[in-house]
Amino acid sequence: MRAPLVAVLFSLAAGSVEAQGYPAKPIRVVVPFAAGGVVDTTARALVPRMADGLGQPLVVDNRPGAGGNLAADLVAKSPADGYTLLITTHGHAISPSLYRKLAFDARRDFTPITQITSSYLVLVASLKTPASSLKDLLALARAKPGSLNYGSTGLGAPPHLAGELLKQTAGVDLVHVPYKGDAPMVIALLANEIDVAFGPLGGALQHIRAGKLRVLAMTNPRRSAEIPEVPTMAEAGIADFELTGWLGLFAPAGAPRPVIDRVHAELSKAISSAEIRERLPGWGYEPVGSTPEEFAARFKADLALYARVVRDARIPLQD
Repeated sequence: MRAPLVAVLFSLAAGSVEAQGYPAKPIRVVVPFAAGGVVDTTARALVPRMADGLGQPLVVDNRPGAGGNLAADLVAKSPADGYTLLITTHGHAISPSLYRKLAFDARRDFTPITQITSSYLVLVASLKTPASSLKDLLALARAKPGSLNYGSTGLGAPPHLAGELLKQTAGVDLVHVPYKGDAPMVIALLANEIDVAFGPLGGALQHIRAGKLRVLAMTNPRRSAEIPEVPTMAEAGIADFELTGWLGLFAPAGAPRPVIDRVHAELSKAISSAEIRERLPGWGYEPVGSTPEEFAARFKADLALYARVVRDARIPLQD
């Protein structure tokens, strides 16, 4: 028994020494989306502030493709030394239930560091839909099952899962109509081609304010300062409905806890800076900055939630 114990103690000591000198070189922050998008923009706003505290540059590495899975696989297979990190969305919690096979295990191959932001979707209706509230919409759906449809940004995307969760929690029958992104979905709403859709506030806000779309509710558990007049889904009548998105920071599994704590501390400072807190709402986010334990619990809960929604909706597994 002595040899294994010595090996464990040596490993812990080596990890502690490595963490004390961290970081000794630039840190790569992998982003699963193309440069210029909101996730990339948020990452690039945060990393200079983290670099100031860490004393080393943080380099954003854009690796788009396969719904974020290419970037996740790269990080999962990187050394667990804190020099390769992943900033990604809640899609990371959806992929295990949506894809037939992944080259990584989202549950075991990553260490959650912090939830950077929270985001929500709004439920909007086209002007052809005679519903001014969620209660009206559900009454219409129950009176004529299958007569109303809802748009999404693609199979398994958050707006699709939000629509399926609405069907499941409210017990209504709505027909799914997928589109290739937010823009064509909003265009379809404006053209009265679809009845309702869940989507990011940013893509719908100008049309809501112009009176071209009706907003019925939002998926956040509390009202937003951006649209304080809009009720949450619970306030609008569905107590069990909550679906919020996030940006989060992960390290490969096995990264030393002192390294995790150091990165978390500097990212928390960046999130809490006045400039970042002022800019995030314009990108559709609210600042969070949770502890590693809080984010790990949130990630675990979301894995279970999305697995249930995908299973109950019988969404075909993707290759």
